[in-house]
Amino acid sequence: MSRKWPDFAVLELLVGVDDHGSLGAASRLAGMAQPNASRAVKQLERQFGMTLLQRSPTGSTLTPQGTVIAHWARRVLSDTRRLLDVADGLRAERTAELTVAASMTVAEHLMPAWLGQFRSLYPDVTIHLQVHNSTQVFDRVAGRTCDVGFVESPSVPRPLKSLTVARDRLVVVVHPTHPWARRRKALSVAELAMTPLLAREPGSGTRTTLDVALQEYDRAAPLLELGSAAAIRTSVLAGVGPAVMSTLAVAEQVEAGELKVIDVEGLDLDRVLRAAWRGPRQLEGPAGELVRLVRRVGTDR
Repeated sequence: MSRKWPDFAVLELLVGVDDHGSLGAASRLAGMAQPNASRAVKQLERQFGMTLLQRSPTGSTLTPQGTVIAHWARRVLSDTRRLLDVADGLRAERTAELTVAASMTVAEHLMPAWLGQFRSLYPDVTIHLQVHNSTQVFDRVAGRTCDVGFVESPSVPRPLKSLTVARDRLVVVVHPTHPWARRRKALSVAELAMTPLLAREPGSGTRTTLDVALQEYDRAAPLLELGSAAAIRTSVLAGVGPAVMSTLAVAEQVEAGELKVIDVEGLDLDRVLRAAWRGPRQLEGPAGELVRLVRRVGTDR
């Protein structure tokens, strides 16, 4: 006698009721309208010939039979997810594609060398690079529109996994004619906080690192908010105002004397660069190989 397979979506609903205590919460998490969820459960009850939910004016909970079915549904869904992961892995091996998202500082100053070395080792992998600020990179990693992201943000939102792959430092830079360039005494943190600066937009790793470092101080509004390190560097070179920038972005200009680094007493702007991804703790496939390569080479250029 042939039997009809249950719909996986309704099994997810039962597990959701078991986890969250109501069909309403389970349907919201599943992205399903509650009337549709209720109809789906009733159809499963008819198929199984038993009552799975105890319905009342205050909500729905699992019956003892429903609790048993939810337990087995959880196992079925877990195995199904593994099946989908295997299929994804086989598809990735066949297509050999890698989509990487990187924050602007990483993309401009480090990613070309990293991807160049990766390409020499894995010439058959097609690489797609997306460039965003750190917050947008996290969004794309969480939404699975990229395989791995590289950011300079101080923290990584859950449930994303991350690894430190390199280190960087922010410095205060000014045009050589700026009054700070003639100071003999280091700048205080309070002075820096009270000064309007050329700044990246909210959501960028550089902006977030500075905001965290100065969070206990009264802050001046930004002199200008610009969307890239290159735009800020150009503005500082033009004498528009001071900025806090990655050493990666200003090393050549500082060495040439076109920009001057200003010491700030008691301010630590060292930061880590991280790889972030969604999925298993151990990143595998081309994305995993890229992360391992990046950890080996760090910020060497």
